[in-house]
Amino acid sequence: MTSADAAGLIAGYLLDAAVGDPRRFHPVAGFGTAAGALERRIYRPGRAAGALYTAVAVGVPVLAGYAASRATRGRPVARFVVTAAATWTVLGARTLRRESRAMGRHLTENDMPAARDRLSHLCGRDPSALDEPELARATVESVAENTSDAVVAPLFWGALLGPAGLLGYRAANTLDAMVGHRSERYARFGTPAARLDDLLNLVPSRLTGLLTIAVAPIAGGSPRETLRVWRRDRNDHPSPNAGQCESAMAGALGVRLGGRNVYFGRSETRPFLGDGPRPGAAHLRRAARVSGAVGAAAVALAAATALFRGRRC
Repeated sequence: MTSADAAGLIAGYLLDAAVGDPRRFHPVAGFGTAAGALERRIYRPGRAAGALYTAVAVGVPVLAGYAASRATRGRPVARFVVTAAATWTVLGARTLRRESRAMGRHLTENDMPAARDRLSHLCGRDPSALDEPELARATVESVAENTSDAVVAPLFWGALLGPAGLLGYRAANTLDAMVGHRSERYARFGTPAARLDDLLNLVPSRLTGLLTIAVAPIAGGSPRETLRVWRRDRNDHPSPNAGQCESAMAGALGVRLGGRNVYFGRSETRPFLGDGPRPGAAHLRRAARVSGAVGAAAVALAAATALFRGRRC
């Protein structure tokens, strides 16, 4: 059945490329609503409650994906449809590229109010005092990290585990965005979700870095220079995974990322990644091209992995 998984991964990727996320009744948004309701019921300011919350919120989608796989065993057309639908549901490649290009247009037109408002579509930083280079930097960093989170990682887990991997990964990543950040409420409760997300992204983030190195020429970069920056800077980031993607993107674009990030109520100062100037509007179009090329390479690898897995079984 992994040939159906391989075909479904490709079809789901092409669906996302063609139409993007559904504008209404998005399943991920529905999962977020359900996860929020579950949190209100079982929240306690401790890791045990957070572990229970994470186990239930991720376990249910995994079991649903596994049940769908079992139900379609021996029915390749049905398995193809299930995998394609799950892949389309969890990917965000088209949306990511669209947001990067939209930010580039706003900055090119010097429409700072629109650019600051647009940043909320990509990340949770406070945009009120950001100038063009800082808005561009935040966008490039978000595109780099989310190329792993919203494209490479779900394809990776889908290739290994089919629909259960696709749905389970997206659930874990969504939980991390909801409760995994550092705040008084989630300091302990959100730790299990954050650690699970870190674990699931260990391999995909490094794969994203390597694929970014390979496709660097599409943005006018050099694979050799991108590899140098990636090897030098990838472990400087406080996240065990984000630095893998951001350092490679910095090398491919020939820019410097990192610095002071201001969120609502807190700030972080991160080491610089890469060499060269701070990014500008033109770099956002190039970042979108890199993200698209990485996604295309990732889906090809995912389909090949699914086929190889089938031959081994």
